[in-house]
Amino acid sequence: MLGTLHARTDGRYELRFERRLAHPVAKVWRAITEPEELRAWFPAAVDMAPTVGARLRFELPPLAQARHDIPDADMVSYGEVTAVDPPRLLEYTWSGEVLRWELEPTEEGCRLLFTDVFDDREVAAGDGGGWHVALEALGTALAGREVDRPALFDRADALSQTYSCAFGPA
Repeated sequence: MLGTLHARTDGRYELRFERRLAHPVAKVWRAITEPEELRAWFPAAVDMAPTVGARLRFELPPLAQARHDIPDADMVSYGEVTAVDPPRLLEYTWSGEVLRWELEPTEEGCRLLFTDVFDDREVAAGDGGGWHVALEALGTALAGREVDRPALFDRADALSQTYSCAFGPA
């Protein structure tokens, strides 16, 4: 299921993804908040404490640097936790974007609503493909399987084309 793109009244854009996960909220909460769990699936290594005002440190893996020709100076970035209501809500900034994770229990496990808010409409297709595969990787990690990161990059590139077609010209 593709994410959706929305223009906001403040001039920013948001990508929204909804996923139904066959895992309890507590397990998914750990996967999105604990650095060791994040290492299994998230696109960067993250040092975080899920408390409002906490500083986050993101470090992209060498594979991302090689794949996207990212300068060494851009491998580490920072953010801040802006909202937390365990185990239902986590929101933080990362390189000018706002990432919001909302969890709701369901009979089958939980519903995850992920929102990425950003300024530049031009990044929507790339972000769409990237977050789409990141959420697939989350599902893989929650199921206890290893994530094939090189394959994720290929899939993200292909999905970025799909998102480009779905979102239309900027």
